[in-house]
Amino acid sequence: MELDIQCEEMSPSRWAELLTTMKSCKTIRLDDCNLSSSNCKDLSSIINTNPFLTELKLNNNELGDAGVEYLCKGLLTPSCSLQKLWLQNCNLTSACCETLRSVLSAQPSLTELHVGDNRLGTAGVKVLCQGMMNPSCKLQKLQLEYCELTADIVEALNAALQSKPTLKELSLSNNTLGDTAVKQLCQGLVEASCNLELLHLENCGITSDSCMEISAVLRNKSSLMDLSVGDNKIGDSGLALLCQGLMHPSCKIQKLWLWDCDLTSASCKDLSRLISTKESLTEISLIDNNLRDSGMEMLCQALKDPKSKLQELWECGLTTACCKAVSSALSTNKHLKVLHIGENKLGDAGVELLCEGLMHPNCNIQSLWLGNCDLTAGCCATLATAMATKQCLTELDLSYNPLEDEGIRKICEALKKPSCNVQQLILYDILWSSEVDDELRALEESKPEVKIIS
Repeated sequence: MELDIQCEEMSPSRWAELLTTMKSCKTIRLDDCNLSSSNCKDLSSIINTNPFLTELKLNNNELGDAGVEYLCKGLLTPSCSLQKLWLQNCNLTSACCETLRSVLSAQPSLTELHVGDNRLGTAGVKVLCQGMMNPSCKLQKLQLEYCELTADIVEALNAALQSKPTLKELSLSNNTLGDTAVKQLCQGLVEASCNLELLHLENCGITSDSCMEISAVLRNKSSLMDLSVGDNKIGDSGLALLCQGLMHPSCKIQKLWLWDCDLTSASCKDLSRLISTKESLTEISLIDNNLRDSGMEMLCQALKDPKSKLQELWECGLTTACCKAVSSALSTNKHLKVLHIGENKLGDAGVELLCEGLMHPNCNIQSLWLGNCDLTAGCCATLATAMATKQCLTELDLSYNPLEDEGIRKICEALKKPSCNVQQLILYDILWSSEVDDELRALEESKPEVKIIS
């Protein structure tokens, strides 16, 4: 049984009611529920007495160090079988890390620890690394985003990596590491015996200077499937270095996030070669890079290659000019399922062209994001036709476009049709009349499987 509650204020009576339910739950998720350290005392008892509990998620609650102290008392009992612990943004500091170290050292069942968005600092995470080095620790996933880490943490992390062959996922995004530390970390990863599958280093102060070392990880860790280096100024020269590792035969990358990396159309030759030849690659994000229409046209040629297995593409910096190429790619590529091209000046004419490819029998797009693309009611009839005829399409985002009543009504007519399988329609920040609002609510009631988010 699962208990999954979010954004609910807990009255004493409601909490008492839930405690009874928790005694037999396998999963407890209580994100954003205004919990405090006093609630943790009760949760500690649940951890101790419920042998079925394997996942506890308490993100975005003001638990504080005192709350974690209570939780750890339950986690340290022999009867505890918890595997996944989420404590993101819980107002924790380095003061709780010694207790968490004890848990890591003594509780072999714990395989996931998510403590991002807490002010643990380098000193606190060094203590956690000591716990990871204990032979009893079997941690597989460690999430340390926004933990106020500095370059000084790398030596302790590398020591932990050397002793922890079980570790599969490491997230250090949004910490001020810098090139020197990232180079040292990558050298440690290459030498470590762990079969790392995920490495997230977003916004870590990386430049092209450390891309050769990241490339070495890609070459030497065939287990690595998910790499995110978004929000780092690696530039075209850094991307060229990364591609040396990405193109290596031993690299089996599946997901690559390169958003806001100061890339230009000059990178698209390397990116196109990667998309057309790396059959393991299924998702790539290039948002907030200045690739322009010329760059997108090169990527579209790669998408048309039979060897391309890309399923998700996130792209921006585009205009109407590239839409014919995108449409051609959609009509050729049978693997692409998610296309995020919001925040682009496509216009009605561009979307008309996209829909030609979208409605081709080869196209299998399931999720299409067109938010803030300068669209008006003028393209909604074509979009409505695509919605009604393309049964694989289940998600459509048209937010931040001035569609007005006329456009929304055309979209609604398509949703009403039995042939339309769109289950989620996203319409943020679009103005419509109260009459249209009533029509949208009536549509949701008549088709409860459809969720309209606005």
